[in-house]
Amino acid sequence: MRIAMIGATGLVGRALAPRLAATHEVLLIGRRTAGVSGAQERIAPMSEWPALLANVQVDIAISTLGSTIKQAGSWEAFRAVDVDAVLAFARAARGAGARQFISVSTAMAMPGARNRYLALKGEAERDLGDIGYERLDIVRPGLLRGSRDGKARIAERLALVASPFLDRLLRGRLDRFASIEAETVAAAMARLATLQARGHFIHHNRQLRALVGASSAR
Repeated sequence: MRIAMIGATGLVGRALAPRLAATHEVLLIGRRTAGVSGAQERIAPMSEWPALLANVQVDIAISTLGSTIKQAGSWEAFRAVDVDAVLAFARAARGAGARQFISVSTAMAMPGARNRYLALKGEAERDLGDIGYERLDIVRPGLLRGSRDGKARIAERLALVASPFLDRLLRGRLDRFASIEAETVAAAMARLATLQARGHFIHHNRQLRALVGASSAR
């Protein structure tokens, strides 16, 4: 399959891109190189990403792109990455023939949420659903565990330290807020790229782990 992807230098993206490149034809689009063996890369400012899909045929498009308000510096800059850039890429990929879009979001994302971060993530999810993909997979992991570039935020570090204890309490529906390895999320997304059923699907921690189990059992 021909897969176009943004966000390959992030926590989940670094785990996912090599998996995809091992078995598929992969085009990575970003602001800096991801250095993934076997993948084609196109590097450009974010505003130019949609144009990079001109005259390209794509089967599946994937976004693991994500920022934080600290990294972005303002809510406007955060929206430019997590909403505007993702949607612009998704529209361009649909124009390039992609039938499926897979996007990393977050647990509790919802348009109109009182928390601005969750509201913006929810807006992105909602608008992705209006683009017209045959299959849309929204991935909503809990706290991501893995090796991060740079220093983690204080609150994030504290949450990661406490996660082994908190995860024991987060059972049933609360499991969606538990921590999960970025490698597990990546493996689940690689599995999603092999599914054909049409529709709009949301995957929390439990569904992501099940996808990895199903993949291992094949």
